[in-house]
Amino acid sequence: MSKNDLEIARSVPLRPLSEVARIMGLGPDDLEPYGHTKAKVKLDILNQEPARKRGKYIVVTAITPTPLGEGKTVHTVGISQALNRIGKRTCCVIRQPSMGPVFGIKGGAAGGGWSQVVPPEELNLHLTGDFHAVTAAHNLCAAFLDAHLFHGNELQLDPEQITWRRVIDMNDRALRDVEVARGEKNGTPRHTGFDITSASEIMAILGLSKDIHDLRQRLGAIVVGYTPHGAPVTAEDLKVAGAMTAILKDALKPTLMQTLEGTPALVHTGPFANIAHGNSSIVADRIALRLLDYVVTEAGFGADMGAEKFFDIKCRASGLQPDAALLVATVRALKMHSGRFEIKAGKPLPEGLQQEDLEALAEGMGNLEKQIENVRLFGIPVVVAINRFPTDTESEIAAVQQAALAAGASAAHVSTMFNDGGKGGEDLAHALVKACEEPTSFRLLYPSEHTLKQKIEALATKIYGADGVDYEPAAEKALAQFEERGYGKFPICMAKTQYSLSHDASKKGRPTGYRFVVRDARVAVGAGFVYPLAGEIMTMPGLGKSPGGQGIDIDKNGNVIGML
Repeated sequence: MSKNDLEIARSVPLRPLSEVARIMGLGPDDLEPYGHTKAKVKLDILNQEPARKRGKYIVVTAITPTPLGEGKTVHTVGISQALNRIGKRTCCVIRQPSMGPVFGIKGGAAGGGWSQVVPPEELNLHLTGDFHAVTAAHNLCAAFLDAHLFHGNELQLDPEQITWRRVIDMNDRALRDVEVARGEKNGTPRHTGFDITSASEIMAILGLSKDIHDLRQRLGAIVVGYTPHGAPVTAEDLKVAGAMTAILKDALKPTLMQTLEGTPALVHTGPFANIAHGNSSIVADRIALRLLDYVVTEAGFGADMGAEKFFDIKCRASGLQPDAALLVATVRALKMHSGRFEIKAGKPLPEGLQQEDLEALAEGMGNLEKQIENVRLFGIPVVVAINRFPTDTESEIAAVQQAALAAGASAAHVSTMFNDGGKGGEDLAHALVKACEEPTSFRLLYPSEHTLKQKIEALATKIYGADGVDYEPAAEKALAQFEERGYGKFPICMAKTQYSLSHDASKKGRPTGYRFVVRDARVAVGAGFVYPLAGEIMTMPGLGKSPGGQGIDIDKNGNVIGML
């Protein structure tokens, strides 16, 4: 297609947002408008008696992605459009994009082609300010902490055991390791650093909170550091949790937008799935489930990442049970998982990926089979969407369909939703409706009562395919401390590479015969999970030599242009 996503989005007139709200069953009193194209949805609706049976709950996930992405957001948006086309009142729920990747390597995260949330430039840049609110609340806590140290440190915080860093919504490697309080009258210098806002515990808390009071309680429970004797010091102890809640009061409300076909879209929160739990909010899902027949919510990266965290963290917290999963795959990604090819964002595709290669496809098919198995471990049916590219051949498509069905998928259909919008996903929509009627036995991977190491080993062996787990000394020490401090019942939010089932990005396909390595571990007490760090995962990305932001500008009319 010759038009870029922005041109496509601007070629279609938007429905009045009041009409989109009416489709959901929302009236003017339920909304707080932010201009003409977006509005906050008030949370009062969650306190009302449900007027209908809860809608069907579908999570969208994928095989292990390549750096180019495999079209998961396209399918979250597109399948909601397709379900509406076949007469099912549907809403999609997606995360708000981080401006770090928007200006870095990924570009926008509104979907693409004829399956995107519009206006994409508003979605990708600021939206209703939620990311800025998270950044402000997080850094307010950091400022209170440093002021407390400066004014005598009554809580006896040990500077060597302070765990609360600062955040910014940008890829900026220069801020990974900094020294603060330098100069006269500024306090005692100490080392700290910045994470990207999506990695903030507050972003995770916002996504997992059920209401404003749950948000307030979780913010107060945040542990910012420890005393020399190991006693935790919290945001409540710093007397900052109330002010943080005030900053986040409006950010707790989801934002209503629409797709190119006028399907309602709720946009909320933005935790990354490789360093956080990678899902949109519980409140957005709950609002949509009260009002519509089907709700399509997206989980980040592959089924070993965002989908596992959707099940084991988000569903554990919300009590909601999904009815089915849509798993997105591409022929080119499966051929890459053979290990024969290397894909780099911004570089031309290897020639071999652009021609039929059934042998490479067969060698990489294990990744699809394992990710189907990973979803099925949780007791729900999975439908496979084969995101078709022009270079895919009929033989390759048939091979993927056959492998998907043999691995336990309920159905596998070609998708052309990028080019055709909802029309290109009607077969998938019918298959999902059928899958949602299948008997389910939803189950979590591990009980809360298991030790942290038992939970990590369940993930490593059952989801990642490892033979076992090796813990480096820092991880051993941290996990033992967390058990002693009463955090042992928390679920695990693994921080690892998204480009492999393992902890090593170079291990493609379906790695076997390896041991999963955990190098360290941290705890997010307010969010309610422990996050081990595996491999070389970082919580602050950096910009490449030619960042994507170089192509973003405004035209003579003041409109945003470029590769969003």
